[in-house]
Amino acid sequence: MPSVAVVLPGPVEVGDDLARCRPELSAGYAAELPAARAAVLARLWGALSREPIAGVAGREERGGRLTVVLSDGRRLSGPVSAAAPFAVAAAGLVVRVRHPDGSGGAYADPAELLAGCGLPGRGGGFAAEVANSVANLALARAARPAPVAGGGAGGGLVEPPAGWESMVVDGHPLHPGCRTRAGMSTGQVLAYAPEHRPRVALRLVAVPAGRWFSTGAGLAPVLPVHPWQYERLVEGLGWLRDTGRRLPVRPLMSLRTVSVVGEPGRQLKTAVDVQMTSAVRTVSEAAVRNGPPVTAFLAGLAARAGSGLTVLVEPAAGAVLVDGRPWRSLAVVQRRVPPVGAGEVVLPLAVLAAAGVDGRPVSAAAVDVGCAGDPVRWLAALARVVLPGPLALLRWGVALEAHGQNLLVVLRAGRPVRLWYRDVGGIRVSPAGLARYGLAPPPLHGDLAADDPQVLRDTLLGALGVALGEQVAVLSRTFGVAPGSLWRAVAEVARGVPAAAGDRAALFGATWPVKATTAMRLATDPLDVRWARVPGPLAGLAGR
Repeated sequence: MPSVAVVLPGPVEVGDDLARCRPELSAGYAAELPAARAAVLARLWGALSREPIAGVAGREERGGRLTVVLSDGRRLSGPVSAAAPFAVAAAGLVVRVRHPDGSGGAYADPAELLAGCGLPGRGGGFAAEVANSVANLALARAARPAPVAGGGAGGGLVEPPAGWESMVVDGHPLHPGCRTRAGMSTGQVLAYAPEHRPRVALRLVAVPAGRWFSTGAGLAPVLPVHPWQYERLVEGLGWLRDTGRRLPVRPLMSLRTVSVVGEPGRQLKTAVDVQMTSAVRTVSEAAVRNGPPVTAFLAGLAARAGSGLTVLVEPAAGAVLVDGRPWRSLAVVQRRVPPVGAGEVVLPLAVLAAAGVDGRPVSAAAVDVGCAGDPVRWLAALARVVLPGPLALLRWGVALEAHGQNLLVVLRAGRPVRLWYRDVGGIRVSPAGLARYGLAPPPLHGDLAADDPQVLRDTLLGALGVALGEQVAVLSRTFGVAPGSLWRAVAEVARGVPAAAGDRAALFGATWPVKATTAMRLATDPLDVRWARVPGPLAGLAGR
């Protein structure tokens, strides 16, 4: 099959590209590079401080400084504050490396730090990903619209013309590859990435009936293909035919998943052979097979739980057959989005932490409008919406990957009122757990099936901890409230939410899991899931 070249422009290459194709962004890009380096370096420094990374032999903390000791005797040192999850690092952050012979240096560039560390595994490959992440983060910040004075203050939530999801400029809050786009040139990032607010035209490609596979409601053998994917794959396959029709869409947070312009109830997950954060964003055979039956099953289960959770249904999926199997590089999944009521808005939790049109976090406007400026009361309202549904499903043996991109909150006059969940690719389902309630899941393809309670709890809490932790960090900074006060509000809600005994113990446990994304990228097998353990934010609050 046609191959896809991997493009990984770093800060210098992106700067050169901008001088040719978008010179009006060049000055802003150069100005944003130091802060982008610091932001990605803080994510990397945080990972080195907590993750099970090969080559890290120990960690020491003293006087506000953290030292990471490597197995070859090198010692890395930097501020403890910059290693904290969701830290905001100012330009000028450095991590120092001291060698056993007394020599050393200071690193402000995270890619150069990786090279200077000499960690085993995929150090060079990951360093290139991190350099690309820095460049694309600086580009995203340079292209961000200037704040509008009073745009949201006191006036409610103001959605930008490109939609809520375009507001998430900085990407994943903990991953050093937060803006990695391995495979895309600078011009393609500008043309297709959601943070640049593009409108994209999917090509509708006719597929011979004998080479078409579909599930669910069934799709006609016409595949919506992302233009980036079309240029690299379809033109090399003579038996596929461009119909000449185009479907206008806007990219959502994941870039390859799009909302159809003029049809707010219809989204499409397309295949794009581009690595973003840790994964190449194609649509696997398992996703095509699982989508319709698994989402329908979970939607019914959530309704039965009566917890206010809505699972977005994927009514149909399809793929081109190659050698008799659905090909992940030419596939699509449809998603149906329910309407919201008058005066309501729906947005992913990650958007709440992003800067709104007035430059303040979106959550700040929600707090002002919904709870008269009281962030503790507002976070408690959010917890009452976020916790019941996922914990009810966990009790039955279903662990949602409840991170800030998959969880969507419905707000009415700024207050959280309902929860939606999308995307079943990262969930885990226990057939044994469901059987205890007389239930059986639909056939599960890929790695969805898991009966180990620890796997189920890690899946949910590992994602939920990031989603809620980011909200706590942002509200604490914005309103000057101690994080402990905010977490106590979450704990008070959690104590009243029904949960299985083991799940409740994990929720209030001494540690919570967090996905070890840097350890995974440095590993020989970067897809092998690894976890770090961080202090549980609700520890000691179960009985108060």
